[in-house]
Amino acid sequence: MRYLSLGQQKVLFALALFILVILYFQFYYHPFRSSPEENVREVVVEVLGEVRNPGIQIFHHLPTLKESIEKAGGLKDVVFFDTNSFSEALETGTVLTIMKESQDRIKVRLGRMEARKLLVFFIPLDLNRVSMEDLCLIPGIGESLASDIVAYRGRRKGFRSVDELKNVKGIGEKKYKDLKGCFTIK
Repeated sequence: MRYLSLGQQKVLFALALFILVILYFQFYYHPFRSSPEENVREVVVEVLGEVRNPGIQIFHHLPTLKESIEKAGGLKDVVFFDTNSFSEALETGTVLTIMKESQDRIKVRLGRMEARKLLVFFIPLDLNRVSMEDLCLIPGIGESLASDIVAYRGRRKGFRSVDELKNVKGIGEKKYKDLKGCFTIK
């Protein structure tokens, strides 16, 4: 049986220590943690209709109506547009639909993105508006539990907080912890 010499043991020890230091800095050391105000979540806006590049636009701040349209390539045609609403800030999960009303006028409709799209971007669903079908899109919620959630919402005339999910039959503490980030109350 062959043993490592003292020099080889020192090199091996130094190498192991080096790897541990790298792992520490990689996973645990964060010297410049930003404050919660500096942690800007992505804002997701879907722009549809009379724009050059319809689709989902991602921002690192709350965008205005104007910014959302510009990021979607701008309007297809030159038309009259009420510029007062141009500075309206849009929240994440908004769907912005630009429709042609006449040859030189457009209409803007604001709505909410489909649940499946919201879930892709980890945007919480409104617990008081989500349909039974959309509830079933969430991992851990089947038809039976979705039905119980909708029934509870109907009996109580809506949820007042996400914490009320704990009162729904079939949702214990563990399941609640898994689900609570999927929902919001508006």
